[in-house]
Amino acid sequence: MERCTIGEIAQAVQGKLVGNEEMVITDITTDSRKGAGGSLFVALVGERFDGNDFAQDFLLKGDAAVVEREMAAPEGKALVIVPDTRKALRDIASFYRDKFDIPFVAVTGSVGKTSTKDMIASVLSKKFNTLKTQGNFNNEVGLPLTIFNLDKSHDIGVVEMGMNHLGEISRLSAVAKPQVAVITNIGTAHIGNLGSQQNILRAKLEILESLKPNGIVVLNGDDKILYSLKGQLPHSVIYYGIDNLKADVLAYDIVLGSDKSKFKVNIGDTAYSFEVNAIGEHHIYNALAAIITGLYYKMDVEKIREGVSQFVTGQMRQSISKVGAITIIDDCYNASEDSMKAALKVLSQVGGANRKVAILGDILEQGDFAEKSHRRVGDAVVEYEIDKLITIGKSAAYIADQARKKGALDVSHFEDNEKAAEYILSEVCEKDTVLFKASRGMRLEEISARLKAKFEE
Repeated sequence: MERCTIGEIAQAVQGKLVGNEEMVITDITTDSRKGAGGSLFVALVGERFDGNDFAQDFLLKGDAAVVEREMAAPEGKALVIVPDTRKALRDIASFYRDKFDIPFVAVTGSVGKTSTKDMIASVLSKKFNTLKTQGNFNNEVGLPLTIFNLDKSHDIGVVEMGMNHLGEISRLSAVAKPQVAVITNIGTAHIGNLGSQQNILRAKLEILESLKPNGIVVLNGDDKILYSLKGQLPHSVIYYGIDNLKADVLAYDIVLGSDKSKFKVNIGDTAYSFEVNAIGEHHIYNALAAIITGLYYKMDVEKIREGVSQFVTGQMRQSISKVGAITIIDDCYNASEDSMKAALKVLSQVGGANRKVAILGDILEQGDFAEKSHRRVGDAVVEYEIDKLITIGKSAAYIADQARKKGALDVSHFEDNEKAAEYILSEVCEKDTVLFKASRGMRLEEISARLKAKFEE
């Protein structure tokens, strides 16, 4: 982070300053345990904690705090008092982002945000010093913390924007002020909160509210809802796709191998071959968005190809590993109906002639749509000829029931992880290919770790 003064920050948040306005800030945190010289603590308030309670302790080691309460500032320290520290965090991030005259790429969508963001960053890093969101720091706390990592060495930023409710992406876009906006798809993630896919679309389109006037919108042309927007947006729009032959950038001659994916794209009058060191058709969609972004920033095609080929998946995001005599696909960072289906397709592809075991947990935040979405996953289990299905959790029972109705024979269901783990450890055999997939709250990575430990012995 570049230096700024507490006076500048107080002005940015329109807060009451207590202390020396010339105090220099070189780090901003929301964790009261991380105080040091030059650091500022923003005291957020959550459902189970109140950061204001820790502000005085922070000031024993840090230099300043943004708080919602009137309190005394220790000698040599500073306080900024505001009505809402969450809004203040965004306001500080917006102020700090404006110090840098560099473009930002923003990515949102129901599925594939993080991997698309990482693919785009992998490409852009071949020409630019690129700041990117770490992991999925994509909410109203994570995105500002990413912005604070900007310094004068950066040429471009790539950020991810997530949401649970209307209005959230609007506030994130106002902070990042992107030049390129990418929407991967409109699925059913968080539909329990938003009520319909049309409301999900409304929420995702908030990314355009602070798009730079000369910016572009990059949309998945194979998503029917997104393609229905063709000609309706007041922006330059580029569609990418595989099945929609009317897409502006199209992948063809696709080869989905057991460890990588290959495809071709026409750029100008030339056909170029690309290779992704990750399996699954969804990574080709990610690559298409990255190719468009690289071309927009006038990158050489060979550099774009290099960036695509060097993309790596994040931890617990379809990470494939050989452990002893079995293959494990860890994809339990998050889940939606669409990502479940994509993971089952990958399991079918990777497993080949070996036994394919799907261990699936609940898709959370589905509300009244939970039964329908889980049953559609059950249909996919049969469609992709999965040999053994193990489901865990209340809603995942619908996956098991639907798979049985469709003819699946080897199906087991458990209400809790411990009983499921005991069964899995006794049932998984050598040469099996095993998929772990569920929403993050189901903690299936703990069962995966136990299975790996068994086969590593």
